[in-house]
Formats: sequence, structure tokens, C-alpha cells
Amino acid sequence: MLLSLCSLSLSFLPDFLFSMENKYLNILSFCFSNTICGLLIVSWLARNIIYSNGLTTTLAWRRKARKKKNQDDENKMSLLDLPELTLDCILEKLSPSELCAMTCVCSELRDKCVSDHLWEKHMENKWGRLMGDAAVKEWKTHVATLMACLRNSNPSSSRSNTQQWRSRLVANLKPFSWLKTNHGCHNRGSSSSSPIDSVMYWYSNLESGKFWFPAQVYNRENGHVGFMMSCYDAKVRYDSKTDTFQARYSAHGRRAAEENVTWQRLRPALVETESRDLHVSDCLQRLRPGDHFEIQWRRTKEFPYGWWFGVVGHLQNCVGEETCRCISDENVVMEFRQFRPESPWKTTVLNRKEHRETGNEVSGFYGGVKKLGTEEEVSTWKRLWPSQVLD
Repeated sequence: MLLSLCSLSLSFLPDFLFSMENKYLNILSFCFSNTICGLLIVSWLARNIIYSNGLTTTLAWRRKARKKKNQDDENKMSLLDLPELTLDCILEKLSPSELCAMTCVCSELRDKCVSDHLWEKHMENKWGRLMGDAAVKEWKTHVATLMACLRNSNPSSSRSNTQQWRSRLVANLKPFSWLKTNHGCHNRGSSSSSPIDSVMYWYSNLESGKFWFPAQVYNRENGHVGFMMSCYDAKVRYDSKTDTFQARYSAHGRRAAEENVTWQRLRPALVETESRDLHVSDCLQRLRPGDHFEIQWRRTKEFPYGWWFGVVGHLQNCVGEETCRCISDENVVMEFRQFRPESPWKTTVLNRKEHRETGNEVSGFYGGVKKLGTEEEVSTWKRLWPSQVLD
């Protein structure tokens, strides 16, 4: 481009200068061409020198850094290098969700974190109050059913294969879905697994709501007036999103359901007495005025029993506290003070010696009696006392 401009500018010179123009143009063209070549040569040499020195320096630096890293790794202590007792003490401090996250780290930590002794404390702290004999029995039946299904799925397997099935959780059961969302275990290429008959698997099934277990619910159906100050058998399961329970009741051939049942409204179910069985009363001889009790009651014989709270009262002919002889009488007065005096459910009288189910289709049927022996039981009922007297 520069040569073109020069030619254009010199084209206007007189003829006597044309010879001089050609000479200068040749010299100028030569200088430019040699300068460009020189610059290219110098640039190529500089680049190769810098690259060569830089590559050597980079390789040396990388070798030095790798060597230092290997030395540092050799000097570091892994969690698994700790003594067994120390590691167990650390794992015992972890919460259930943290233990679950640790099972996703490696197979060795997974085997340690599913140990029953680490989960028994968590089970007792959160679920111990509700895991009565009936719930434990239900869980053992559930585990036995699973084990039978696993054995029947491969009857030709050897004993060792059966043991392997027993020691692992089938992947599609996914008992830890309630924890994986918080810790990203599902993104780590490893799924938490635990023995089917382990405490960890039991705990996870309770937390995820997969296990319906027997319990008793105070003031069923959201405190319906017809069930105030009562406690009925139900199958319940936990809802971790609301920290409440869902309950299913069986009554008169139909099922009633309830949601958002709080922890305070639940207690363990009784294994010795089913909801339709008459409870054997062994406390009637000892009941005296002022004692608190629970008594079975049902509207008709087709309904299951519920447990109702009451207080032992005085006989009609009792003359007073100081000379009270109600304890020696063959009859005992059962009062339900949540009802108005004119209510047919206000009082009933039972025979201490020959008590069986008594009642009629109008006032209902009264069954077995339990005396409340602790202040905690009484205070639980009093917290549920209705805000107004019932009809």
C-alpha cells in the first residue's frame, strides 16, 4: 500500500526526476521487504526461545509440585486411619442425616455407619415413646415378610446367597429418600444400603412414612365433639414435611382418616388388648374416690372400643369425705366430668366383683377399666380437656 502511494505521488513529478524516482523506489522496496523478513525471523527466534525456556520451567515446576503433593498425601491421616474407638466416638456424635451422608463416602464408612449401636440412640430419642410392644411386633412381622419374599424370589440360592440378600437392602426400596435430598447422596454414585433387619432401616422407614404402625390417638378426628377425652386405636405414619402424622381408624365397617395429627396426641398401642377385645379389669377392688382411670366404651357392639378418661366419684348415699365408705362398697361410681350433669354419659356404676361389658344402645357399652398410676398420664389427659362442658 505504501508503494502504491509513493508511485501515485511521484507520478506528478517532472520527467527529469523519473530516473531518480525509480532508484529511490527500488531502494525503498528492498528496505521494506528486508525489514519485514527480519522482523519475522527475530519474532520466530524469540518465540521459540521463550517457549523452550518456559516449557522447561513449567515441566520442572509441575514435577516439583507433584512431588510435594505426594509427600503431603503421605503425611496426611485419613479418617479411617483413626483407632476404632476414636472413630466410633466421632460417629456417635453425628445426627441421622449426617450418618446417612457418611454412608455415601465409601464402602468402609458405609459398613460402619449402618451399625445398630449408632442408630439405637437416635431411635430411642425420637421414636422410643411411640414404639410400644404392638409397634415392635408389627415391625418384626414386616421384616419377616420382606425376608420371606427375598428367599422366595430365588429359592435355588445357597445359604451364603441368602445371607447376602439379608445383609443388604434391595435398591428399589429406597428407604433413604428423605435424607438424600438434603445431602446429595444420589449424585455421588453410591446409594445408602442397610440390613433389612437393622435399626437404621427401621428408622428410615419411620422417617419416610413407609411404615404404618399401630398407635392410639387422643381426641380423634381433629377433636370431634363425639370423641373428646377419648383415645382410639389407629394405624399411623409419619409425614416429615409437616412433622405430623396421618391416621387411619377402623369403625363399623368403614374407615375414617385424619391428617396433621401432632406428636402430643399420640401414645403407644397396647399389644395385650385389641380394639375389639374386652380388657381384663384387675383394679376395680382398689379404686377409691378421686382416682383417675380409663375405661373402654363403644357406641354399639359393632364399633371398636375407645379409652375414655374419668374420675372415681362418691356413691349417692355417701355422707362425706371423712366418713366415706365407698371403697368398701361392691359398686363403684365412674364419673366423666367433661359432660353436663344431665348428660346420659355423665356417670355410670360398675360392680367391682362381677364386672362385664354393661350398657345399652342409648348410653353405649362400657368395658374394661385401667387405673392411671402416674401423674404424667393424668396431666396428658388434662392438657386435652375441652374448653367448654360437653352435652
